[in-house]
Amino acid sequence: MNLIITNISQLVTVASGGRRLKAGREMNTIEVMDNASVEIRDGIIVRIAGAGEIQPAATDDIDVLDARGRVALPGFVDSHTHAVFAGSRENEFALRSEGRSYQEIAAAGGGILSTMAATRAATKKELLRSGNRRLNDMMKHGTTTAEIKSGYGLTPEAEVKMLDVICELRRDHFMTVVPTFLGAHAVPPEFSGRSEQYVSLICEHMIPHIAERKLAEFCDVFCEEKYFTREETETILQAAQHNGMRAKLHADQLTSSGGAELAVRLNAVSVDHCEMISPEGIAALAGSSAVATLLPGSSFFLNHAYAPARTMIDAGCAVAIATDFNPGSCMSFSMPTMMTIACTHMRMTPEEAITAATLNGAAAIGLSAEYGSIEVGKRADIVLYDVPNYRYIPYHFGMNHVWKVVKNGTVLEF
Repeated sequence: MNLIITNISQLVTVASGGRRLKAGREMNTIEVMDNASVEIRDGIIVRIAGAGEIQPAATDDIDVLDARGRVALPGFVDSHTHAVFAGSRENEFALRSEGRSYQEIAAAGGGILSTMAATRAATKKELLRSGNRRLNDMMKHGTTTAEIKSGYGLTPEAEVKMLDVICELRRDHFMTVVPTFLGAHAVPPEFSGRSEQYVSLICEHMIPHIAERKLAEFCDVFCEEKYFTREETETILQAAQHNGMRAKLHADQLTSSGGAELAVRLNAVSVDHCEMISPEGIAALAGSSAVATLLPGSSFFLNHAYAPARTMIDAGCAVAIATDFNPGSCMSFSMPTMMTIACTHMRMTPEEAITAATLNGAAAIGLSAEYGSIEVGKRADIVLYDVPNYRYIPYHFGMNHVWKVVKNGTVLEF
């Protein structure tokens, strides 16, 4: 689609200058233009100028969107979600309000295994229908790119079922969807006490089959006490890399497991959670190309410790924020809400939160060359907000301030 967006009161470009991401103090620089316009051709940004400087020719086949009084940001990139699942876990929410811990609930048969049972029982059609609905709602709140993990099947058949659904969403939905294989989300009950056999199943059967069918771009592992050890994590991720998938880690969430250091050693694209990351883990990340994907909504929802974002950014880490949208530990897909929590509980500035939710989120799923900032040559994923300025978005929380969503140059109607 060809489109001119004109009279943008404030254009937040998060310009990268050709770099893959922003790290450390660079995250606080987001490049703001007042009274701007953007020209889009075939879904690509071709020109950015002052308001009124871009005018269609009389014979030009181009639409004009008057964004007078609105603020434009890059579409949010939610680089860590579990948005395909069946069932819900509001009963666990109630139990936590009574003082039960996440670990206690999981030990009693709740947690990941509860969603596993519901997802195994669901049909592909049911998962596709709910997945479509969730992606629609995510886009209404400004998210235009999302990673979606498997991990609620935990058998070869159920994991492939999930990834088939995720890939169908990638093919048919307006959202840019990135599929991640998370067969190592938990040890399923049928392998209780035999985790080494489940790891072998993942490495010798699941990964080669998924790679052959090109069902996932990344492989993730929950590297945590009572889930998968560092040795098991390394075995799984090396098998994935051997089969052409890039590595990600759930790490240092509940304990300081050394997951961040392992992620760096394995050249993982991201290490996610990091609530209990050690000083050594921070130093390793700061000297690497890995993105630290922090999940403030999970800490908020579980009433757990927050990742030390201020320390990590000051040390030079590249930080992204994502929702961790899932039925157990963060039943929210609102990236603006994650930004608010990052600012209030993790000591991030609004500018750092915007960088983390856009450019660095795109880097965490290998897409920052195309997405995550408003720059000439990039995909035209632009969200317009009916707010006085960009800082108002995390400030006035609990409201959806989105006015229009432009995805690949197309103005979406909801």
